[in-house]
Amino acid sequence: MSPADRLSRPRLLHPVAWWAWGLLLAAAASRTTNPVYLLLLLAVVGWVVVQRRETGASSTMGVFLAIALTAVAIRVVMTILLGSAIGGRTVLVDLPEVPLPDWMAGVRLGGPVQLEALLDAVYHGLQLATILVCVGACNVLADPRRLLRYVPATLYDVGTAVVVALTYVPQLADDARRVRTARRLRGHDGRGVREVARLVVPVLESSLDRSLALAASMESRGYGRVTLAQKEHRRSVALTMVGLGGVLVGVYGLLDSSTPAALGLPVLAVGSACAVAALLTGSRRDRRTPYRRDPWRAPETLVIASSAVAAVALSTAAARDAAGIVPPQVPATWPVVSFPLAAALLAPLLAGVLSPRPPRRAALEDRAREVAEA
Repeated sequence: MSPADRLSRPRLLHPVAWWAWGLLLAAAASRTTNPVYLLLLLAVVGWVVVQRRETGASSTMGVFLAIALTAVAIRVVMTILLGSAIGGRTVLVDLPEVPLPDWMAGVRLGGPVQLEALLDAVYHGLQLATILVCVGACNVLADPRRLLRYVPATLYDVGTAVVVALTYVPQLADDARRVRTARRLRGHDGRGVREVARLVVPVLESSLDRSLALAASMESRGYGRVTLAQKEHRRSVALTMVGLGGVLVGVYGLLDSSTPAALGLPVLAVGSACAVAALLTGSRRDRRTPYRRDPWRAPETLVIASSAVAAVALSTAAARDAAGIVPPQVPATWPVVSFPLAAALLAPLLAGVLSPRPPRRAALEDRAREVAEA
């Protein structure tokens, strides 16, 4: 088999590649509130999911889209009811204002609703929605449980908790869909608030049963067993927690331009050093043997590089305070769009072309093509 055929052969892309792709796009979305750029990122993520979603994989993208739209709606409603510090010149509607006591000075309920304040709410809500959709795309393209195979021994406990948390919402959505289908087969309409309330008990029961089965499975496999000395184990856990905390705070400091400079790169460097020390300490108790690890080839690198183009382009533009990264709301104007930057945001589309086709989906597509040609 030639190298070209080996690279184009249907297989599952390495899960780290998909998660890095999605998280880089989420980081890019956190750098701008321009609705044009955010909508471009949403379109890119949606197209890649349609192209490279495996047959039978988690179908929870709709759940994340619903959560994203809810986030935008809540932001807009809260701005209408409580007002905004943005203010504005264009009053759309003047709601009746409810008088509040003196100790709630600075807070109002009702009053004029300005166009500029609504635009600010929509822009920031759309930013949060884009980040949520990027994380949802990671769940659809790569099962979080596959990531657990590549977590170092020191981070295995934390990784297990994160994987369980990430898979909770998709599994809950699948349970709700299954119960609703069963009720429809029994003649129930499946719509309305009353029907939704009747889904709660069977869905919670299924969730508790799955939790008990997971706990029994983890206990039977010796989960939580410590093979290091107690003192070394405590040192490893302490270094892990300090390292993770430092990395999270440092990344937040780098992403948020309003934070002090000392909260970014210095804290990230200290956290990374602690994390490396924890990995070295915990590697001594890593007795797990790998089984059929996913290969890392050129498509994985190209997929990450495609999203890195968008993340670096937006981060550089935000650092230089380029026009259009944060569109002004007062006065309300059309957002400024840079065509080179918009082209850079389209680079992650290459992930839907350069990545190999998933096996089951490729088999179904090939079979359908053969039937059509016959």
